[in-house]
Amino acid sequence: MGAGETGVIGRATLEDVARAAGVSLATADRVVNRRDGVRDKTIARVEAAVSRLGYRADPAAARLARNQNFRFLFVLPSGANSFMTMLAEQVARTAEWLAAQRAFIDVEHVDVFDADALARVLEGVLPGYHGVATIALDHPRVRAAIDDLADRGVPVVTLVSDVPSARRLHYVGIDNPAAGRTAATLMGRFLGGRQGVVAVIAGSLSLRDHAERLYGFNQVMAREFPDLIMLPAVQGRDDNEQTLAATEALLRQHADLVGLYNAGAGNRGIAAALQQAGRAQEIVWIAHELTPHTRRFLLHGEIDAIISQDPGHEARSAARVLLAYCSGDRLVADQERIGIDIFLRDNLP
Repeated sequence: MGAGETGVIGRATLEDVARAAGVSLATADRVVNRRDGVRDKTIARVEAAVSRLGYRADPAAARLARNQNFRFLFVLPSGANSFMTMLAEQVARTAEWLAAQRAFIDVEHVDVFDADALARVLEGVLPGYHGVATIALDHPRVRAAIDDLADRGVPVVTLVSDVPSARRLHYVGIDNPAAGRTAATLMGRFLGGRQGVVAVIAGSLSLRDHAERLYGFNQVMAREFPDLIMLPAVQGRDDNEQTLAATEALLRQHADLVGLYNAGAGNRGIAAALQQAGRAQEIVWIAHELTPHTRRFLLHGEIDAIISQDPGHEARSAARVLLAYCSGDRLVADQERIGIDIFLRDNLP
């Protein structure tokens, strides 16, 4: 170590940089954060010290030094949807991590199938929030509410279900047309040449994730399995009682029903209807989201395959995207890509 150099053990701090460059802590902070008012020679000395010491900024420490914090609102569905309950639990865990970054999460629950109710929540976001993450419904009033938030400088991340025509900052979720295409390929292959009709149940076709899954499903069924007859999709609002009634009606009206794709939730209602009809082992059933209930149905041979997404990854990704935007940090695109998981009885985690 040469004369005048400072030895640093462990992670270098901004104080180490200031000491090595022979400047005040305030000046080092100005240079590192690209603020004006520092001479070129001083900037060069500080940057040389940063490079020599391998200094990396600690955003949380910087926010603490400036007494800066962020508050985000997560808008999640009300109701008993198992996957959304898991997502809410993961948002709560993410909030614990985020608090150490001097950022905080509030959660508001709303009926996301009710466009007016969802829009009212988005329209009523208070000025103290720095960002919003929401399960989105593709509806004119919801799109307008997201655009109004963008006009106010409040970034919006759509979560699980997207509204791409709105001025949202980022979408966190799977490629839903690809998920639907995957479901169709599994359906056709599991049916193995059987003849009959295939039904689809969606929560709501106003939810873009469900509509896109249906689009992808129909695309592959028409192209690859034209001998199977596709029924028009029915909607169950992700509610177990409504999916029970919908499945009972399908079974009554179509004795030749051989396949069922549930693009949303409400799987307990479907299972009850199939069990009551004595056809639980007979009909090929493809479902979404690995929950305690769908896991049991898969293990018992009632569900044949589950297409799933990781709610923990989605909660953390939404928080990282909002935090990075507010902090001016760079996102790692690959880290924020949400993958599609396929679970059979043989590869359950």
